[in-house]
Amino acid sequence: MKLIRTEDAEGHVLCQDITQIIPGKVKGPVFKKGHVVTREDIPVLLSVGKENLYIWEKCEGILHEDEAAAVLRDICMGEYMTAGEPSEGKIEICASRSGLLKVNSEKLHAINALGEMMIATIHGNFPVKDGERIAATRVIPLVIEEEKMQRAKEVAGEEPLLKILPFKHVKTGIVTTGSEVFKGRIEDAFGPAIRRKLEEYDTEVIGQKILDDDREAITAAIMEYAECGADMILCTGGMSVDPDDKTPGAIRASGAGIICYGAPVIPGAMFLLAYLKYKEKKIPVIGLPGCVMYARRTIFDLVLPRVLAGEELTAEDIERYGEGGLCLNCSPCTFPKCGFGRC
Repeated sequence: MKLIRTEDAEGHVLCQDITQIIPGKVKGPVFKKGHVVTREDIPVLLSVGKENLYIWEKCEGILHEDEAAAVLRDICMGEYMTAGEPSEGKIEICASRSGLLKVNSEKLHAINALGEMMIATIHGNFPVKDGERIAATRVIPLVIEEEKMQRAKEVAGEEPLLKILPFKHVKTGIVTTGSEVFKGRIEDAFGPAIRRKLEEYDTEVIGQKILDDDREAITAAIMEYAECGADMILCTGGMSVDPDDKTPGAIRASGAGIICYGAPVIPGAMFLLAYLKYKEKKIPVIGLPGCVMYARRTIFDLVLPRVLAGEELTAEDIERYGEGGLCLNCSPCTFPKCGFGRC
């Protein structure tokens, strides 16, 4: 770059966007990078406070901010994403398909720690929709050494920092337990609540069984849904440590491997996650506590999109929800645009 007085800029090429800000009216580039300055442009440039300008002088080994932002864009972008054109040195990345966003947090932090460059993303492990902004990239100076951007590529490695896992069509069986529901003393509230959650995604409920607090019957229902081709089995009710609550024991008796019984999330502390190996499939079997019936958002809202994207969760995945795992029950509820479940 070369610095010159704006009055002497006629015929020169701008090496940066020139931003105009009029509060409440305009915030954007009045001239774009690459614009050839005319005599008529000079009063406009002076009116936005530009008494001096940088003009572009291409040097070997030096990248313009737009070129460097493109390097960071390529580091980030995986399948099912699109990127806009550079604007004021920034490139935005959007989802081109609904799915679960995954962010390589470790490498994201490492690249941002290199200095003079930045990648900003939304939180991973949450659903995104087609067209939703998920990241933006830029470098801080107007120009940057090419070797620094090469270092960023080395830190990133071969895999993109961002991935979108498309949601799968999932067949779901629901096993509802509780003597009070089974014997008709109260109406089932779990089924409607669960179905409303599932309707937000591409799911198919293949059946719901309402059972007494009978461990053998609950286990039999789980196995019957597995035989019928269920991709996910939801067990509702009977999840506490009371002696009449038999659901956790029934899930264990099915042969499913328990990943967690209990989670650092409120609402949802008595959550259970297990995986049942059946023929060629590994079926998530999820025990849902009573809060799912009445609370607007619970641990089920955090885990469900990850399961529907085909992700196999670990105990560590559940443990990480502790930071951000307290729902503040805000009114109105803005989930997922809030801190719930974000660590």
